[in-house]
Amino acid sequence: MLYASQAMKLSQSSKLMPDPLSNVLDALGARVTRRTRMEAAGDWALAFPAMDRLKFVAVLRGTSWMLLPSRQPQCLQAGDVCLLGRTPYVVASDPTQTPIDGEAFYGPPGCDVTRFGGDQTIGIGGTVTFAAENADFLLDMLPDFLLVSRTTPASSAIATILSLMNDELQRDRVGGEVVSARLADLLLVEAIRAYASQSEQVGVGWFGALSDPRLGRVLRAIHQDVSRRWTVEGLANVAGMSRAAFSATFTRRVGQPPLAYLRAWRLTIARAALARGDATVATIASKVGYESQSAFAHAFKREFGSTPKAGLA
Repeated sequence: MLYASQAMKLSQSSKLMPDPLSNVLDALGARVTRRTRMEAAGDWALAFPAMDRLKFVAVLRGTSWMLLPSRQPQCLQAGDVCLLGRTPYVVASDPTQTPIDGEAFYGPPGCDVTRFGGDQTIGIGGTVTFAAENADFLLDMLPDFLLVSRTTPASSAIATILSLMNDELQRDRVGGEVVSARLADLLLVEAIRAYASQSEQVGVGWFGALSDPRLGRVLRAIHQDVSRRWTVEGLANVAGMSRAAFSATFTRRVGQPPLAYLRAWRLTIARAALARGDATVATIASKVGYESQSAFAHAFKREFGSTPKAGLA
């Protein structure tokens, strides 16, 4: 039998700490702010330019082709989802079709549904925006194109979400906008999680590092205690590796040295906090691990080209 004091201790010790993905999405204020739908039949192709954005495209019915620079055409079928970074892309009924400007159909505010001759193919899209111009941190670590196939073992949650989204789109129900927005946010996270579970695709990069037992421990440690005075040796101890081996492996897998990653994340958090007006510059500097306001200001200006005070809300 557990006494009250024992139960309290268990409750405190079992507190969940934020995982790196949740930490990044939350700190960057990632939200699906626009949802679009396309119904089409026959021959069609729409081109979209490169932008600083993250976008998902999902096929609810039929098939469509995704064409990107320096990649083989990708055929998407019902249940498939892809994530797009800064890259330009073309979505088409066939790779041989000559595309027209897709922005002309979806550019004006309120133009979120486009129809081309029928509903043989139905697709939905969502544009993800970030608070305080912090998109770079995530976009720099993601490939420009991530495909999550309907056959992926981790895609069952995606299938459920797509079914619910389609149901909300087809029926004019009270609260539909709110439900659709929340489902779109869930789809984004589940698509990233499903992609990250495909170890054969994500061996290199941030997701590959997250799935690596040793580097994953390091990333979780950094995100759980960003203000700690981390050293390469201390992080290597967390990984259970020698200093030299850890530094080389982390740099190769993540794309930057351990302390450079730590610095970039600290400053990204700080810029978001400044934009929200959470606290003074000195307080924010201390919370992200800088011992002096001047050192923080110097690092901030070197990273972003402006002073912390310029970022205050």
